[in-house]
Amino acid sequence: MDLLLTEFDLFVRTRTPALLRSAYLLTGDQHLAEDLVQSALARTHRAWNRLHETGNAEAYTRKVMYHLQVSWWRRRRVAESMPGDMPEPRGGESALDHAQQTTLRLTLRAALSRLSPKQRAVLVLRFFEDRTETEAADLLGVTVGTVKSQTSKALAKLRSVAPELAELYVTEGTAR
Repeated sequence: MDLLLTEFDLFVRTRTPALLRSAYLLTGDQHLAEDLVQSALARTHRAWNRLHETGNAEAYTRKVMYHLQVSWWRRRRVAESMPGDMPEPRGGESALDHAQQTTLRLTLRAALSRLSPKQRAVLVLRFFEDRTETEAADLLGVTVGTVKSQTSKALAKLRSVAPELAELYVTEGTAR
């Protein structure tokens, strides 16, 4: 088997779970997340000859995912639901017990479903992937001002629709 194909296959096998988690948070739907990752990986495969040498394959794939999601949200205007389960990260257990984790997950899912796709994408980039405002703007192809305003609107909406999530914003008695 060709060495490049083997490297791409290894990349797909090792990075797909992380890509799916991000895609799920971007789309709010397991099936759309799978479609988004599949489309991004197809584009990554076409560019693999130049990507494997630089080590930028995952960054390229994520950027493609964000661009595809932006084009989808501009094109689609259908009501969304959030069926399916968000893929779990592998490894370490949280301090929360299973019932608390389930309650938190359901609350967060319901709150995220009330956000626009653009707001959800900005929150995923800023807080799930820990990107700067500039990085998020570049990845989404929007201005930094748009990232700031969408972040502000999304957080305000989350606070109003799910005040019980406030514990996520507070560490040691101070707001983040």
